[in-house]
Amino acid sequence: MKIYDFDAVLLEHPTVDSAYVEFPYDVEAEFDVKGQVRVVALIDGYEYRGSLAKMGRPCHFIGVTQEVRKAIGKGPGDTVHVVIRQDTASRVVEVPEDLARLLDANPIAKSAFDKLSFTHKKEYVRWIEEAKRTETRERRLSETIRMLGDGIKHP
Repeated sequence: MKIYDFDAVLLEHPTVDSAYVEFPYDVEAEFDVKGQVRVVALIDGYEYRGSLAKMGRPCHFIGVTQEVRKAIGKGPGDTVHVVIRQDTASRVVEVPEDLARLLDANPIAKSAFDKLSFTHKKEYVRWIEEAKRTETRERRLSETIRMLGDGIKHP
């Protein structure tokens, strides 16, 4: 499997608190696709699973989450070392038992959850599991079912 190794400047999204790096290769030529490509990236040594996406931009890019930026101690304008390879492994989110039970009891929420991207599923599960108190977890579980029913993609 081909590995792409390059340095890039962290670019800041103009309207939201997010950052990304541009992929300096032709995705269509490298991966034989025009759309998104799932990848595993090492950003300054921090492993991250994401996607190369174009989303109206002139070239493909990979987002660099706040979690990654915090872990590597860098922000927009800083240079990072990036190593990328295509991610062919299946992306499965382990759904906690309490959430699974609630989803099974709420077909609309379950259908909405099942249609979410890997990343959005992961965000919901992480939000629930980060609760320190039982009351907080229970509230987040209820809110998850409500938000999914309302078509909200992430907490």
